[in-house]
Amino acid sequence: MEPIEFEGANVVYGAKQEEYKPLPAEKRGNPEMGEVLTCWKLTPEELKAIKKTGQIWLSCLTFGQPLQPVYLSVEKPEEYAS
Repeated sequence: MEPIEFEGANVVYGAKQEEYKPLPAEKRGNPEMGEVLTCWKLTPEELKAIKKTGQIWLSCLTFGQPLQPVYLSVEKPEEYAS
């Protein structure tokens, strides 16, 4: 699975950090909400695995802080209004 460029992307996280892959993203909506959208492309093997298991796993590093809300979707979500 690879993060990919997409229409609306306006920032790249980790662009100059060798230990990370560049992560194109769109900072959007109300800055207080802090919404950041990313897009990922699955390999044919990953698509087969999802078809077989129906599962996707999400791992988040919180660095000891509270877990932030996350949302997975197969379509680009609308921006949050607030």
